[in-house]
Amino acid sequence: MIEIKNLNAYYDDFHVLKDISMTIEQGQVVVMLGPNGHGKSTFLKSICGLVRKTSGLIKYNGQSITGMGAEKLVNMGITYIAENRELFPEMTVLENLKLGAYSKNARAHSRQNLERVFSLFPRLRERTSQLASTMSGGEARMLAIARGLMSNAKFLAIDEPSLGLQPNLRDEVARIIKEINRQGITVLVVEQNIPQITELAHKLYVLEEGRITFEGSKEQALGNDHLKEIFLGM
Repeated sequence: MIEIKNLNAYYDDFHVLKDISMTIEQGQVVVMLGPNGHGKSTFLKSICGLVRKTSGLIKYNGQSITGMGAEKLVNMGITYIAENRELFPEMTVLENLKLGAYSKNARAHSRQNLERVFSLFPRLRERTSQLASTMSGGEARMLAIARGLMSNAKFLAIDEPSLGLQPNLRDEVARIIKEINRQGITVLVVEQNIPQITELAHKLYVLEEGRITFEGSKEQALGNDHLKEIFLGM
């Protein structure tokens, strides 16, 4: 589904990502771990057309998407869910969800996707008229993921979905990602050290100082003492 070769990304003259190569197969959950400030968010944004200064090759279903903007990529089924949620605080839950279906492709499936979102997030169905600004951190995170699904995404890039959440809500986020994947959506998640998310992974990567320092299965990661202690919280 996604093939990345020698991806480099820059903010002005700062070289953030350094020759990243990765393949994400259809139907996988891929998790990228790593410390803060080492390029994880930049990696997601580069795939999703949100970083202007990049080099290398990115292909989606065999087609080069290198250099394409975010709006075109969303219409193709590639959606980025930001760490800071980027909700519209003075709009209701339902209004935020409808805004997720702004692309031409998504509008054609908006009713179907709204029902899917409500089945995944029953709490959102109960709170369609509630302003996003009045939601708890966990509820806002659920709304951000739900709005991403309204784009009719086939590939979700989710940035730190468990950040700042209590352990029970981390479990809930992990459950939802598992169900989203079961429904056929490929998922790329970046996290710091959340075992609940790591357990879902078909493949794990570690990004340190802009470079991939580990690639393998979760079983291989569990056999690596450095990864277990630093990134898997074990």
